[in-house]
Amino acid sequence: MTMDHDAGKTGDLIVNIADARAHQLGQGTTIRLLRYSEETGDWVLWVEMQPGATFAPHWHLGHGQYFVTKGELIYDVGSAPAGTYGYEPIGSRHAEARCDEVTEYLFMGHGAVAFTDAAGEVRFILNHEFLRDLDRGLHQPDISNDAREVA
Repeated sequence: MTMDHDAGKTGDLIVNIADARAHQLGQGTTIRLLRYSEETGDWVLWVEMQPGATFAPHWHLGHGQYFVTKGELIYDVGSAPAGTYGYEPIGSRHAEARCDEVTEYLFMGHGAVAFTDAAGEVRFILNHEFLRDLDRGLHQPDISNDAREVA
């Protein structure tokens, strides 16, 4: 890290990925919070997944957009290899997302994502407040499909 990064800063923001703290969100998944907005609920992540990493079942309570720069993101609507832009509308539900190779992508969230357990019960809500608290060191949840509990 070369300088302190305030992901909740209002106004203009320029941030290098190396300046954003890395957070482990389960087996093989690391995120870097680039930005979140208390006003709009928007948030931006740099996501790095190792081979075999998964996301648990979830649904989008706000829309999301992503751009894959390396590897391939695979989920129930298809495959997103490097160079792919994806859009997930409000209400999109995904049984699982995974990668079989090192995968990196920029994700832009516009509202919340609800992560569920095998019974369909909400484990936690990932939104700008969740990410703000994560960046402050208040919790380190597991978003992988293998998770049994959330810290």
